[in-house]
Order: sequence, then structure tokens, then C-alpha cells
Amino acid sequence: MRLERMKLPSILGILAGSGLGLLAWSQTWFTVTLVDGAAAGGATTLEVGGATASPAIAALALAGLALAGALAIAGPLIRIVLGLLAAVLGGCLVLAASLSSADPVTAVSGAVAEATGVAGGESTAALIASITATAWPVVAIAGGVLVVLAGVLVVATGRAWPTSRRYGGGARLAADGTRAAATSDRAVDDWDGLSRGDDPTVETSATGPVERPDSDADGANDPSDPTR
Repeated sequence: MRLERMKLPSILGILAGSGLGLLAWSQTWFTVTLVDGAAAGGATTLEVGGATASPAIAALALAGLALAGALAIAGPLIRIVLGLLAAVLGGCLVLAASLSSADPVTAVSGAVAEATGVAGGESTAALIASITATAWPVVAIAGGVLVVLAGVLVVATGRAWPTSRRYGGGARLAADGTRAAATSDRAVDDWDGLSRGDDPTVETSATGPVERPDSDADGANDPSDPTR
């Protein structure tokens, strides 16, 4: 596949990975069973979402979505910088979700403290009978990996992506090497000339206006003219 065609897959990869991270953050990550009588009101089961278990996921995912939007209009050099940032953001997503998965007791301690009124890592850990993890932490990790891969793809192919005409510049060099005006600028100049009463069909020379020759005037191009 040609490198210039990697723009859309790269941007979609960052969007998809960030979206997965944000979706996982909004779901339940752990189900905690407390020892009998630990919680006020007799509740023995708590559902802990990603917002509590890994609050940084939301900020990282939103940053990834914003980065994808900036990448769509960025120039070649900025793409490389954004690609590196995307890889870093994806790595941070993976790290944040992995830390919560590796140490679920610490991840749910805030929810346990709120439910029981007991603070402190060791104290809350003593109130936990069991913790059951859902698949959403793994989804968040997968989203982070996808963002990392998309960021690496941006770095590898970003210079070859097509540049938007909006940022390509409208000016060009004329045949004699001088910088010619952009097409839009010439159109504005013609319109201004019409507003002043100038005839755009009249060419201007050093000595004054010279009308463009009419191919049909006075039979100048008539092959039957005996004087030619």
C-alpha cells in the first residue's frame, strides 16, 4: 500500500483507540465483595468503574481525540510531532490501565473507603473479601496499544501524506521567473477594475491601454482578402 494512503488509517486508528479508552473508562472495571458488616447499611458488593479505578484514562483519551483532529490538517513536520505525541499518549493509556489491573486492591480502595468510612490502604484491604475484574481494563489496554501503533504509523508515513490545497499556497512562478499572483488574487483585481470602470479586455502597455485585436475585425484574418 502506498504511503500517502496511510493518512486515513492512521487518523482512524487514533480515533478508535481513544474511543475505546473513553468507553472503557465509563464502564464497570471491578466488582468488590466486602466482608460481612463492613459497609454501612449492610451492602456487601460494590461495582467500581473506570472513573474510580483509573481516572487518568478519560483525560488521555480526550487528548487523543483532539490530537486526531489536529493531525487531519497538520503540515508534514507537525505530523511527525503529533505522531510522537500519539505514541506517548497511547503508552500512557496502556500504563494507566495496566497499573489498575495489576493492583486492583489499590484501584478500588477509594470506593471501599467511601462505602465503609474506613481510610488507609491496609485498612480498606482488610475489608475486601474478593475482587472480580471485568473485561473493560483489557479493552482500555487494547485501545492504548492501537493508539501507539497509529502514532508509529504517522511518524513512518506522515511526510508522504497529501497536503491540503488550503495550505499549499496559491502563488506560483511565472515563465520569466517572477512570482505570479494567485488565481484568486487576479480575480479580485479584475473585479476591482470593473468597479472602477476599467475594461478587462484592454491590455495595458507602457504607453497606455492597447485594445486586444479582434480576430474578425476588418477581415484581418479573412483568407480571401486580396491585400494579404
